[in-house]
Amino acid sequence: MLPIDFDYYKPASLKEAVDLHQYLDQQGKQPMFFSGGTELITLGRIDLAYTEAVIDIKDIPECNVMQVSGEQLLLGSTLSLTKIEEANLFPLLTKTASQVADHTARGKISLGGNICARIFYREAVLPFLLSDSQVLIVGPEGKKMVPINEIFLEKLQLKKGEFLVQLATETRFIKAPFFSFKRRQQWDTGYPLITVAALKIGQEVRVAISGFCPFPFRSKELEASLNKRDLPAASRIDEGVSKLPKPILDDVEGSAKYRLFVLRNLLMDVLAVLDGT
Repeated sequence: MLPIDFDYYKPASLKEAVDLHQYLDQQGKQPMFFSGGTELITLGRIDLAYTEAVIDIKDIPECNVMQVSGEQLLLGSTLSLTKIEEANLFPLLTKTASQVADHTARGKISLGGNICARIFYREAVLPFLLSDSQVLIVGPEGKKMVPINEIFLEKLQLKKGEFLVQLATETRFIKAPFFSFKRRQQWDTGYPLITVAALKIGQEVRVAISGFCPFPFRSKELEASLNKRDLPAASRIDEGVSKLPKPILDDVEGSAKYRLFVLRNLLMDVLAVLDGT
């Protein structure tokens, strides 16, 4: 049970959802868009999330899309991670999403909910950062399609009243060689220590990381170092990790020093798998 009472709304269109948010915000109800609900339930129980009005966007058709259209894969924000895993239209996303929580939880966690969550990890965003995906956002100013690498800066930079509708990814990225691995400190479904996802496009290895910092990221500086094939792998990794963002997470799951050790080993695995493909 949640210790808060709220009104529940289930709009059938993007416009209805946006208009509802504006109206409820004007009433001072601190409305919240809702696509899976796991974070509201989790944080609401410990008084870290509050709303007087929930706007459930799961019935909006554009948010449920899962199809290849021309040279793009379109995925709606309210698709559950389980549905994405079962369809397996984007193997890197399938592999990365299948490592989030456990099977029961993944049936409730939505793609957009994971990407927009307040939790540090948000692993589902990594394949999209690597694939230069586009995101469809809707809000009071209408719809806009934005490159994810321009709008995801530590988190998805949404304005008041906006929400994520879809992600579009070119099929050439979907077919590319990839690597994805989650290292946990404890049990199979415990919180992750570090997740590393990688793609190889042409001769370029791309890498995105979750669990190393308090936010998921893709580092162009790291990639530049990893792709210096005239240097030994260990030297490329040493150079690359020196350019990573800060701070490094240091918590009960693992110290900053241990996270750095694990990351170095995972990057060595990335190069072993992708560098010669």
